[in-house]
Amino acid sequence: MSILLGILLVIHMIGWAIVLGGTLTHLRPPRIATGVTHGALTALVAGILMVGVAEMGGRDLDYAWVAVKLVVGLVVTALAIFGARREEKVTTGLVGGIAGLTMLNIAVAVLWR
Repeated sequence: MSILLGILLVIHMIGWAIVLGGTLTHLRPPRIATGVTHGALTALVAGILMVGVAEMGGRDLDYAWVAVKLVVGLVVTALAIFGARREEKVTTGLVGGIAGLTMLNIAVAVLWR
């Protein structure tokens, strides 16, 4: 189980790295790269799978932490999908919001104790 959790964690981190890198490199002019949507979906699915695998392995989870990360991940994914479908109306605020929420998600993962 721990090997599977490690693999899912790496996939999850790569997904968020794609989102953060894709948004920071496309702030000027503002646009949502295709990789941002794929990275957000990858990170979201890998995170959900990690929770499921951890539950199956009998690990104790902080469900408030899981809920905060899930909500932030869902918002980032929704904003990325919205921005990808409406390319002509993407603003710097939308792209910056995705980047900021991604950094918030990373901070919650690292700093929440």
